[in-house]
Amino acid sequence: MLALILDDAALNNVLMAEAIRGIPDCEPRTFTKPSEALAFVRENAESIGIAISDYDMPGMNGLQFLREARAVEGFAHVPVVMVTSMDQRSLRKEALEAGATDFLGKPFEAYEVRARVTNLLDLNRARLAERDRAVWLDREVKAATAVIEAREREIVTMLMKAAEHRDTETGNHVARVAAYVTLIARQLGLPESEIRQLSLASTMHDVGKISVPDAILLKPGPLTPIERSEMELHAERGRRILEGSSSRMVQLAAEIAATHHERWDGFGYPWGLRGEAIPLSGRIVAVADVFDALTSDRPYKRAWSRQDALAYLQTNAGTHFDPRCVAAFLAANGVEIDEVASAADAPIARSA
Repeated sequence: MLALILDDAALNNVLMAEAIRGIPDCEPRTFTKPSEALAFVRENAESIGIAISDYDMPGMNGLQFLREARAVEGFAHVPVVMVTSMDQRSLRKEALEAGATDFLGKPFEAYEVRARVTNLLDLNRARLAERDRAVWLDREVKAATAVIEAREREIVTMLMKAAEHRDTETGNHVARVAAYVTLIARQLGLPESEIRQLSLASTMHDVGKISVPDAILLKPGPLTPIERSEMELHAERGRRILEGSSSRMVQLAAEIAATHHERWDGFGYPWGLRGEAIPLSGRIVAVADVFDALTSDRPYKRAWSRQDALAYLQTNAGTHFDPRCVAAFLAANGVEIDEVASAADAPIARSA
């Protein structure tokens, strides 16, 4: 580590450098001009282990040097020893407030300098070791999280492949819904980590349809009341398929599966939840799911225009949909919505 020594008297610098010479991993660098010492700090902040500065210097005194040095990135936690004469003790409060770590009085004793510098260097090494360990731990956590996310994506892919055997449109639909969910969540200001989880979890919103008979799922005309009741069971069945997992993402998927058909006015299913009693995840997916359903060909209808589908969302904000989620979707750039619709023709394995 480098030890920066600043004193306008060259002899004092020589004495200070001699006092600390021999301390392991401590290489003195001396300066007689504060401006030059400050320039050195700006170039070598990460390599400086300790700084020793005289207070009484012409032009820029020790306090001014300390304040400017503390503002340099990487120097905020470097120990700084302020050297003052015995009649300058009143300056110590001001020096502490400016960021001084310790003090030495003039004239100084070599043994005291060595002891203080050794102790402060040890403290700084411990701080740096803790910082490096924190960086290492952060890297390891991110790597472990990436492995978990990859496994969760694999689970999602397999579930969606099973669903695609029932309905060839499923893969494209869930990919578009996931992309729309991302647009809405981002407009709502959710953290990116939550947005990623929400987007992936949303791809399983209709997993309960695995249990719906083909005669109902693929029926080209309107459903009878009995068929409609059977279709509506997919929300609760989806929750049951996904519940009980220790994975936060799968727990979120279960929540979405159960609540994405709830309505803001309380007339949805399966539980008739109203307003903010509906989890935000379900409210977001409700908007994305209905928009994609409206703008896609289905066995029972032709696709609506995007303009008509957006108008439908706006008309039903506050009844079917959470007004905030509709506003967030409408606030998303129209070009982004078009890009999602045209780019999501890839299978879910590539889109999730």
